[in-house]
Amino acid sequence: MRILFIGDIFGKPGRDITQRAIPALVQRYDLDLVIANVENSAAGFGVTGDIAETILGFGVDVMTTGNHVWDKKEILEYIPRQPKLLRPANFPAGVPGRGTWLGQTRTGERVAVINVMGRVFMAPLDDPFAVVLREIEAVRGKAKIIIVDFHAEATSEKVAMGWHLDGRVTAIFGTHTHVQTADERLLPKGTAYLTDVGMTGPHDSIIGVTIDAALSRFVSGMPAKFEAATGPGRLNAIVITADPASGKALGIERINMSLQDVTALAHG
Repeated sequence: MRILFIGDIFGKPGRDITQRAIPALVQRYDLDLVIANVENSAAGFGVTGDIAETILGFGVDVMTTGNHVWDKKEILEYIPRQPKLLRPANFPAGVPGRGTWLGQTRTGERVAVINVMGRVFMAPLDDPFAVVLREIEAVRGKAKIIIVDFHAEATSEKVAMGWHLDGRVTAIFGTHTHVQTADERLLPKGTAYLTDVGMTGPHDSIIGVTIDAALSRFVSGMPAKFEAATGPGRLNAIVITADPASGKALGIERINMSLQDVTALAHG
């Protein structure tokens, strides 16, 4: 079984390259499931119901989010109605939406996707290390393949979560920083790990934001309005190969593709 996870889709450039890349990647890797983090897909800040439906139409099966999930207020009405759009499971009780999706791949294999958020340099939510175990226990016996998106800032917290879940899930990877790391590996007990999948969006930017606006904050220390960059997109993603019988990961491949790479793959 092969599962694709697409790193933080940022704005229209991210949506455009995602739409173009998915058919080619499905064919190249014979994919069974496609997951994407979409919390920055609406002009770089949040997600709307219309955009979520559009991304599902690209061939994405499950969508995860993070700290920007509530940036577009209309999502409050949409997210309870769409089980394929997750928000971090460690938000307090009573928050709209859900943190876990349980469903099937294209070939009928049962899969669970869990979304949790870190607390270091982030909003002080419930303990993600405890909450993720609760979510895993809830799907135990229902799905062998379990994928966790840990939306977190601190590298140390992400690495800690990797060791915390080694042998408990098929794959655990980080999102949020928009910078892809090169530490993909299979942990000793059979869990695939990557500290950050990266960003699918305009890389001629400062993590998706126009260079002038973001740079001026660093140089002057004064407020500046952030706007999403509009240059060509780059796709950051990973492909997990897993054994559906044991739930263990067999391989992890990191993907970093320009628009030209995607076009070549589509015509390859």
